[in-house]
Amino acid sequence: MSVLNVSNLSHSYGGREIFEDVSFKLNRGEHVALVGANGEGKSTFLAIITGQLSPDAGKVEWARRVKVGYLDQHAVLKPGMTIRDTLRTAFDDMVKAEKEMLEAYDKMESASPEEMDKLMKDVGEIQDMLEAGSYYTIDSRIEEVAGGLGLRDIGLDRKVDELSGGQRTKVLLTKLLLENPEILLLDEPTNYLDAEHIEWLKGYLTNYENAFILVSHDVPFLNAVTNVIYHVDNFHLDRYTGSYERFEEMVALKRRQEDAAYERQQAEIKKEQDFIARNKARVATRGMANSRQKRLDKMEVLTKRQEKPKPHFNFKSDRTPSRFVIEAKRLVLGYDSALTNPVDVTVERGKKIAIRGTNGLGKSTLLKTLLGMIPAISGKIELGEFVTAGYFEQESAAGNDNTALDELWQEYPGMTNFEVRAALASCGLTNEHITTKMMALSGGEAAKVRLCKIMQKPVNLLVLDEPTNHLDVEAKKELQRALQEYKGTILLVSHEPEFYEGWVDSVWNIESWSTKIV
Repeated sequence: MSVLNVSNLSHSYGGREIFEDVSFKLNRGEHVALVGANGEGKSTFLAIITGQLSPDAGKVEWARRVKVGYLDQHAVLKPGMTIRDTLRTAFDDMVKAEKEMLEAYDKMESASPEEMDKLMKDVGEIQDMLEAGSYYTIDSRIEEVAGGLGLRDIGLDRKVDELSGGQRTKVLLTKLLLENPEILLLDEPTNYLDAEHIEWLKGYLTNYENAFILVSHDVPFLNAVTNVIYHVDNFHLDRYTGSYERFEEMVALKRRQEDAAYERQQAEIKKEQDFIARNKARVATRGMANSRQKRLDKMEVLTKRQEKPKPHFNFKSDRTPSRFVIEAKRLVLGYDSALTNPVDVTVERGKKIAIRGTNGLGKSTLLKTLLGMIPAISGKIELGEFVTAGYFEQESAAGNDNTALDELWQEYPGMTNFEVRAALASCGLTNEHITTKMMALSGGEAAKVRLCKIMQKPVNLLVLDEPTNHLDVEAKKELQRALQEYKGTILLVSHEPEFYEGWVDSVWNIESWSTKIV
């Protein structure tokens, strides 16, 4: 039985076609992956089915009395509230029901027998609902889910105003899971989770009895938790079952068949046109030529698939620096208080180092501190001679009104218009992307612009903070190739071991430095 039916959906944005006569069905208990290249419309689809956007045409029909929970990374948390208070709002309906139950008990003191029967029935129904929802174990549930997603490491009594974008997303995801909706809609939930918390979420979703739709580019995660794939491609949605690898095989087969059908039809059209051109002037064969022309006019002509531009990443190497690129002695990381014990850090020229560890322990802080962007609590940091760094920050600046073109041009005013456009195009961005404001680009498209900025200058040290967040599968593979071929030094923070395993020289686990118990 389906809980969601989407029929004949069409939608465009800013003159750009996104969906054309699309149909979609979500059955009870299905675990659906919504996949596709950056900018194909996955987040737009979620916005349409949740009513945040109205489609140009088509119907979106949910089953009656179904509770839908949506992880919207742009949702606003109420300032002044602690993480714990925010998470408790997941149970507002039950708090309200308990208040109604207590008021019913008060009314029983003066109720007539008829009123008493009704009040007893109401109280019983509310009590059953509260017990079914584990209302009396709210605090332990909050501790369990918050711990599973790493919020206890941040501190449940911390104000939400003080949180980073990634930490806010964690709070929203934890609150959503505590609400326990019948349908979950999750837009890239693993982006701000480390490997340990991704494993916890993987177990949670694998055992989730209800249906969900998941947007993600994390292939191992998708394989573990989903059993249906909908592919957003060229304005359409196609349904597949099986693993992600099986889906890729089926897509490749379908494209080969479409290409072959197109080539066959083009050959047939050319043959018919040649016959018509040779015979339409001759009286004896004019009738046959006209007949073939009518048949040609009625033919439904296939269109050649528009290939999406593929990204090509290339990081330029600068002059050779001294043997030790970074040396830090007795380094203590933190802001107002220490996050780590004193540690010695040495980064040798040409080494490629991945940094992992539970969120909230200072991975991003470490990168910024080593680059001198923020001060250390204590200790001494020395950069080697001739070190030039390229830094990729985890989060885009909010509310950026620059177009992608402006963003690159402001950084490199000496480049010509042609050079800027060519550089952005090489990263897989179309002319439409290039002239779109940064804040209107998808997360993956914006990440490609930021990577493009780094690639325009020679550097001998790449410092990358979660560069694979938001990138589609193809872009991730290309970035992996480019980093493997890069001749300089790399410091990489990533929550995806499968991205860096096999080509980095060492992995630092920052948990061993922490002052926190993990």
